[in-house]
Amino acid sequence: ARSFDSSATSTQTVSVSLYPGENICFAACSNRLTQQDHNMMSTSQAPSQSFNGDGLTVGMFDSGLGGLSVLSAIRAHLPLSDIVYVADSGFAPYGEKSDSFIEDRSRFITSFLLTRQADVVVVACNTATAAAVHHLRQKWAHVPIIGVEPGVKPAVAHSRNRRVGVLATPSTLRSKKFQALIDNHAQDAYVVLQACAGLAKEIELGELDSPRLRDLVETFSAPLRAAEVDTAVLGCTHYPFVQNLFKQALGNAVEIVDTADAVARHTTRIGERLVTMRLPEQHKTTRGLTELWSSADPAHLAKVARSWLGLDCPAHPLPEA
Repeated sequence: ARSFDSSATSTQTVSVSLYPGENICFAACSNRLTQQDHNMMSTSQAPSQSFNGDGLTVGMFDSGLGGLSVLSAIRAHLPLSDIVYVADSGFAPYGEKSDSFIEDRSRFITSFLLTRQADVVVVACNTATAAAVHHLRQKWAHVPIIGVEPGVKPAVAHSRNRRVGVLATPSTLRSKKFQALIDNHAQDAYVVLQACAGLAKEIELGELDSPRLRDLVETFSAPLRAAEVDTAVLGCTHYPFVQNLFKQALGNAVEIVDTADAVARHTTRIGERLVTMRLPEQHKTTRGLTELWSSADPAHLAKVARSWLGLDCPAHPLPEA
């Protein structure tokens, strides 16, 4: 694979754990399930059309508001699951923090989600997945923990001219997990790595068409246009909320790869298996409720969720240790 980091002068090779057959690069783990269980949940077996999430509580977190894009996709697949979402906006953006800091926050929030009776935890943040998901799986080996990672594999598969751009945070692009991703899946494609410093932070403000935001998108799109990529990967869960701006900046001929729906499908498969494995006396009823928690301003989270997703529910301050 040939990879070019447009924000640096050196050429890099740059992965991720792929769930077999899935049209997305992401990591998933459930030590509670046997290998046979994993085989049964492979992508050759689609989630049951009848499973609507009843009995399942999904815990989710992101460095801030970006994971709402994944929440929306999961809610579409699991209308009766209860969802507990934590926006760690008080410590955003993760993409500019150290790995040890991200790991500490991820452990703290996962512990909180488990107190809220989460059956599965979705790390709805590319940066936290790269820095911390393996630590979370070691600590909570009995809990299915699903991560998200840039969709390099499907992007390369769909590219006609073998030129692909990856838009992500600086932390994601420099992680070993991501560096392994291109080694494993970029094949002979020319991959342009564009670090989008400050973009997630600007999206956190909630205004998706501000002049500053348009300027940032244009700045980060220019190297991809110059490289004549025909496919661009949104490597941060914040970025789908400005997908239209990237489409305008890159041109309609460029295909944009987002991973939210594939993560939702995988969460559905794991959730269905967990619910069906329970004994009758272990069954619980869920009603499709959504809980929002924020380490910054809960009112801002509630306002953005209402504006971006049409989700009308209160948000609460995240209790700190």
